[in-house]
Amino acid sequence: MSARRILIIGIAPDAVDFSDPDLPPGADAAMIAGGLAEAQLLFAAQGDRCDLCLLDLKGPADVPIAAQLARETYDCIVIGGGIRLPRANLELFEAVVNAVHRHAPVVPIAFNTSPANSVEAAGRWLGER
Repeated sequence: MSARRILIIGIAPDAVDFSDPDLPPGADAAMIAGGLAEAQLLFAAQGDRCDLCLLDLKGPADVPIAAQLARETYDCIVIGGGIRLPRANLELFEAVVNAVHRHAPVVPIAFNTSPANSVEAAGRWLGER
């Protein structure tokens, strides 16, 4: 069985506004970074490869996404909850979805609610291993 390629697009842990009331209480950069590392380990444990595209919010979201999607081909793209759940990130969410649609139009898009459930999110579209 060949390794599937998954991309998680999220906000870099040190760029997240943890004062946003839409984020889970107690969330911090270390928790997000740990969750992303755990997600990569969980994907690897089932024989898949998981790359990260973490946005620093200092420029347009489509630039790093386009660059990542030009370098690699993916079987599924997971868009993180930190992008889509805070109401303040609506325009960012639109930019991310449109960048993925433009640069990887046939790749399934999944949504997680935290890094820890990224495997389940991708599994809804790729099937379980």
